[in-house]
Amino acid sequence: MNTLIDYKNGIYAFDAGYVRPLLAAIHLIESDGRVAFVDTANFEVMPQALAALAARGLGPEAVDYVILTHIHLDHAGGAGVMMQAFPNAKLVVHPRGARHMIEPTKLMAGVEGVYGRERALRMYGKLIPISAERIIEAHDNTVVKLGSRELLCIDSPGHARHHIAIVDRQTGGIFTGDTFGISYRELDVDGRPLIFPSSTPIQFDPDEMRASIERMLAFNPEAVYLTHFSRLAPPAELGRKVLRLLDQYVAIALAAGEDEDKTASIRDGLTRLLLTEAHAHGCRLSDEEILEIWHLDLELNAQGLAFWLDAQEAD
Repeated sequence: MNTLIDYKNGIYAFDAGYVRPLLAAIHLIESDGRVAFVDTANFEVMPQALAALAARGLGPEAVDYVILTHIHLDHAGGAGVMMQAFPNAKLVVHPRGARHMIEPTKLMAGVEGVYGRERALRMYGKLIPISAERIIEAHDNTVVKLGSRELLCIDSPGHARHHIAIVDRQTGGIFTGDTFGISYRELDVDGRPLIFPSSTPIQFDPDEMRASIERMLAFNPEAVYLTHFSRLAPPAELGRKVLRLLDQYVAIALAAGEDEDKTASIRDGLTRLLLTEAHAHGCRLSDEEILEIWHLDLELNAQGLAFWLDAQEAD
């Protein structure tokens, strides 16, 4: 999907084209002819990003910020190419993530550990370092000015310790990265979304995720803008669903504590939960189609829960 989605409030979204359609959304915020991109997908993003700017009658020089909700490479893998292309841009990132944008060797090594070297290179290419002088470390409650808009960056751990959410003070919307969950449009039923927590490795913490979601909801947001996949409204009931499912994730992990292959047991439990929720939601896709859409998330979520469980048992 190459169409620029216009939310009629200075916020736009487009499909990054990452892995498959409708997997990763990149958001463009515009104010007084100045632009911020939120998240970047991978190194193949530039044709879509430039097309989005052109659709607004703008060029690369209009970009003031590239904002990363966190540095997992489906969100940050295109940061280097964007910063090369946008000469006026500053990169906004959590302080824990800044050093990995300056020197991405360890970041890439971690991704290779999850996907394997060949697949990691195919998905993310060679990461481009970003000069420290072009980076703004977004500590909790950092505000950046975009034209006449104010964007408030808040700590939002749970999915990762280096995660921020971005509150657009003009609209009340919040760009939530992965902390608020993921929701694929293919599973919508009559406009109603199905949403699930994202517990991907290796820093998942359910207590921190709960606190982050509750903090976001305390802003009484008009909408949330997920990287996977874009705008959901109203958020309050969806947030409560994520919190309910988060408790079930933890229960599934704890039940697998004595199993020889914890990750496989957790993945099986998550699969059953997903299908149960999808059926109750009225999803019209077959189980095979649902699992095809969710197969990577199920695997990564299971790995994250297993890692968290091992950490609990080590304490």
